[in-house]
Order: sequence, then structure tokens, then C-alpha cells
Amino acid sequence: MKDTDRILLSRVFSCIDNTTLNATDNEQSVEAFCRRTLQLTADGQTVAAVCVYPRFVAVASRVLAGSGIRVASVAGGFPHGQLPLELKMGEVKYALEQGVDEIDMVISRGALLAGDEATVRDEVAAIKALCGNHLLKVILETGELPSPTLVERAAQLAIDGGADFIKTSTGKIAVGATPEAAEVMLNVVNRNVNFNKKRVGFKVAGGISTPEEALQYAEMAEKILGSDYINNQTFRIGASRLTERLHAFLTFKTAAN
Repeated sequence: MKDTDRILLSRVFSCIDNTTLNATDNEQSVEAFCRRTLQLTADGQTVAAVCVYPRFVAVASRVLAGSGIRVASVAGGFPHGQLPLELKMGEVKYALEQGVDEIDMVISRGALLAGDEATVRDEVAAIKALCGNHLLKVILETGELPSPTLVERAAQLAIDGGADFIKTSTGKIAVGATPEAAEVMLNVVNRNVNFNKKRVGFKVAGGISTPEEALQYAEMAEKILGSDYINNQTFRIGASRLTERLHAFLTFKTAAN
């Protein structure tokens, strides 16, 4: 791997949402996960955030307080989105009350596939209004969208609804992130920038477990949106296995030098 690749991967490390979304999570395991995350620094940098279920936001907030690592939570009917809007908003409100910094929500794919674009856009808008200044990442679950055209449309609807980030996947179905879907989404972001709209962030998640895979997506984002796009204000990677592996790669390279 080239030195320039290592430099880019060092920036990517600071863009990771270190994620634990297991059915077996409990307060003790989430606390241990957060404490381990605090130990993971590379080139003087920490990850961007820890992502947990809403019930563990308070635990994560307590452990990570003062570290600069943000607390994110999936909310709003994750991972399927099959809840009435009022219940989705209730879950988001609970996470906000617990002290969350960022919300990762899912779009209603069933509504999108039925041609009900207004519901998709309006649900994002309602949850963004509830979030206010808190960052809202909107998951498209591209593995359930059968064509690039539909991925493109979902990305635009999320942005029109006020998404701060658009995100590929939940990591809870067989097909996670793919380069093909990521390229479509990044081109939608770029198109919106060119129309003088806000610069929306991009989060790739779902099956990315090696530095080489992470590098592929970072290089793609850099090619389409510029090198300054790779920072944790506009670029994230949702990770579980990747975090430790990328940390080991970066710290080994540093020690070797």
C-alpha cells in the first residue's frame, strides 16, 4: 500500500462510526465497547462517533463525555422502517432526550417501491424537524432497491427532506454497501452541490471490514467530491470489524516507521 493510501486511511479512521448493534447488547457490553473505543487512537485521532441502540445512548454518553467522540443512535424503526410515523418520531425523541448527538434513520422502502415518494420525503422532513441541529443520517438500504434509478431517487428524496447525510445500508440484510450504489449516491450529492444546495454528507456502511475496502470508498468520494470531502463532517464509515483492523494497520505502520 502506498504512503498516500496510508495518509488517506488515517483520515478515514477519524470518520468511523464505531458500531455495536447486536441483539445481545446490554449496558455492561456497551460500556465496555465505549471504553475500548476510547483506547483506539491513530495518528492522534479518535473515531468520529459510537453508534448504539436508543436504550444505550445514556450509557455511551456517560462513558464518552469529554472525549470528542459523538454518540449516534439508530432510531425511527430501524432496520425495517415499518412503524407509523408517530412511533418513529417517539423513538427519535427518546434518543434525543437521552443525550444523543446524531440520529441514523431508515427510509420507508415499501412506500418508495409503491411509488409513494411524498411519504419518503415527508417522513425524513418530520424527523429532521424533530432533530433540529442534531445530525440526521438517512439510510436508503440500497440492497433492497432494485435499480440504480431507484437508488438515485431515494437519495434525492432524502436530501429534499433535509438529510444531513445519506447512508447506504443498515448492515442488517445480506446485501450491504456496494461500489455501484455508493457511486450513484455520491453523484447525487455532487449534483446538489452544483445546484447551490447544502453539501450533504455520505456514510457507507454494511460489510466494510478491511482497510482496502474502506480505501476504495474514500477514493471514490474523493474523486467525485474532492479531497476535502474526507472529513467527519461530510464522510463517515459505519464499522464494527473495520475499526480494530484499521487501527492495527495504522499503528503497525507507525511503529514500523
